[in-house]
Amino acid sequence: MTGGLNPEQQTAVQTLSGPMLVLAGAGSGKTRVVTFRIANLIRHGTPAERILAVTFTNKAAKEMRDRITSMVGPRRKPRKGDSPQPTPLVGTFHSICVQILRRHATKLGYPQRFAIYDRSDQESTAREVLRQLRVHQSMLKPSDFLAQVSRWKNVGIRPDVAGEFAKTDAEHIAASGYRRYQSAIKLAGAMDFDDLLLLTEQLFRESAATRVEESSRFDHVLVDEYQDTNQTQYSIIRQLVLEHRNLCVVGDDDQSIYGWRGAEVQHILNFTRDWTDAKVIKLEANYRSTQAITETANRLIAFNKTRHAKVLKAARAGGSPPRILQFKSEVEEAQGVTEEIGRVLASHRREPNDFAILFRTNEQPRVFETELRKANIPYALIGSQSFFDRKEVRDILSYLKVIDNPHDEIALLRIINFPARGIGAKTVQTLLAHAVASGKSVWDSMHDRGLVSGLPEPAQRGIERFKKVVNGFRDPPQPGSQPSDAVRSLVHSLDYMGAIERTYPTPEEVQMRQDSVEEVINAVAEYESQADAPSLSGFLDNVALAGKEFGSPKEQERKRNAVALMTYHSAKGLEFPIVYMVGMEEGILPHRRSLAVDYDDVEEERRLCYVGITRAQDELTLSLSLQRMKWGKPRDTFASRFLYELTGQADNPNRKKAMEGGRKELNNAKRAASKKSAAPPSKSAKKTTGKR
Repeated sequence: MTGGLNPEQQTAVQTLSGPMLVLAGAGSGKTRVVTFRIANLIRHGTPAERILAVTFTNKAAKEMRDRITSMVGPRRKPRKGDSPQPTPLVGTFHSICVQILRRHATKLGYPQRFAIYDRSDQESTAREVLRQLRVHQSMLKPSDFLAQVSRWKNVGIRPDVAGEFAKTDAEHIAASGYRRYQSAIKLAGAMDFDDLLLLTEQLFRESAATRVEESSRFDHVLVDEYQDTNQTQYSIIRQLVLEHRNLCVVGDDDQSIYGWRGAEVQHILNFTRDWTDAKVIKLEANYRSTQAITETANRLIAFNKTRHAKVLKAARAGGSPPRILQFKSEVEEAQGVTEEIGRVLASHRREPNDFAILFRTNEQPRVFETELRKANIPYALIGSQSFFDRKEVRDILSYLKVIDNPHDEIALLRIINFPARGIGAKTVQTLLAHAVASGKSVWDSMHDRGLVSGLPEPAQRGIERFKKVVNGFRDPPQPGSQPSDAVRSLVHSLDYMGAIERTYPTPEEVQMRQDSVEEVINAVAEYESQADAPSLSGFLDNVALAGKEFGSPKEQERKRNAVALMTYHSAKGLEFPIVYMVGMEEGILPHRRSLAVDYDDVEEERRLCYVGITRAQDELTLSLSLQRMKWGKPRDTFASRFLYELTGQADNPNRKKAMEGGRKELNNAKRAASKKSAAPPSKSAKKTTGKR
């Protein structure tokens, strides 16, 4: 090995031109290969700024940037008057597209300083659209409407043709709403997260000159996690590399688990068909798991028919064979797993953060949380609530959005009277009505003297105070001041901390919410430390692109010394010494929804199981309940077909019985759902998605 690379990794690093597919199995060191290759390109004369590396998460992008910096030298922050030091452009698909759209959005009829709507902004718009269509929530909820719109956008379906793809009544309603929704956010000068990709692809398709201009910025493009690309991302990358054809994609078709959000595994399967002269390199050495665990993973994934042929080869010989445990019920399963963890912790051989409990649905961890609390074992439910879901975080960010762009009405209406300043609901309705009638924004209406003078005195004073706050912070910053200084000053001028104390009853809740406000200021300061030219606009872009990763509980909780509870999707990219995969039953894994569609969906469920297995470094336990509560009654379960496959018992007659039992349970669930939909809604009619 040279430089710590095995022969296959060396080949990938030393191939400096043309299309290349690197099939990187679980734990095979793919990030190391990507960063070594970028450093090698620079050493061989490719200017750093002519290299583009694209990945899917901000965490992965940051890790890649840090590794490249450590290999090619520190990135100095430019002094005043200096040009920024050239570096590779490393970012997520969305962050790269934002940069492109900031340069060209006006060609699509958007302002250059377009807003990026987050989930809350989207839901506000969706509720208004569904109100206009007179659609009751029982027929189509805003969240379901947005999920359908996102599915269409991820496969490149525009509003004008969505109706052609609608099958159900709800989808036809969504198609009508899609047109209104898209018009509404465009009128507000905004894009949602999916638009960042969709509109970049549209820009390239409609303007060859723009495509050539953007693609000519780079000589090499590298894409990580290529198996997760959707149709729009695939098209963007293809158009960026048509001129030079120096495309390196890294991924693993066996870990393609995001089909539900538009990812198409065919992109990595068909790479050599798209690029007939492509070099294919397989990284099969696994440095994470023991031989016993990798052999289990290999046995399972071999049952998928649509995959590149490859086999994980463990660098760590031996190891304990994975165990399969059966319990009478889901409660006993949680008790049994918790007792095992407790015994190991009591022996002081392991720490709590050495353990992970992986599950398929968000309903499963409830009983595990109960048992872990009883046993006084610290745990972290990872990937649940977003930092953005906290009211105080949304408030501060809304103030920053309005300061950056006062015409962002969703943000403005959120904070127009918080902290309270005398602008009541009736005044807001008056301002909104005037804005609609005049074709102006609410902010413009607040500057209409005739309108404002007719409002009650408290409302007039409140509007003036609000305008003074916003305009005061819109002034050019003082020399040497930073965005974090402005945010601290804003929080102080609003007396926001005092408003929290007046609003919430307990000292604990007050402290928690004040800490969240402080965390926003910390996030601004962290952004400043990394940006060449920090600005409020840049920070807001950073936040919008980070999505749930901003102030991420997932990252914060992983730093705690606690047992990790997470879904397989959340666990991807992570590793743990000891892993428990719970609920290994037909209808849970594979999930019953996959049994209703086609073979490909079951293959994705098998890939999900494979991802779970390959998270384990030293020990792996798979468990199931022989009975599970369904619709309030204990029902017999069927062991997951995957348990038979991974243990080499695929010809066991019980595997076929399990598959038949899974389909039977699916039909029972359909009948139950049909009865519920026919009956009047009741408080007890809770959603059953994800339950068996």
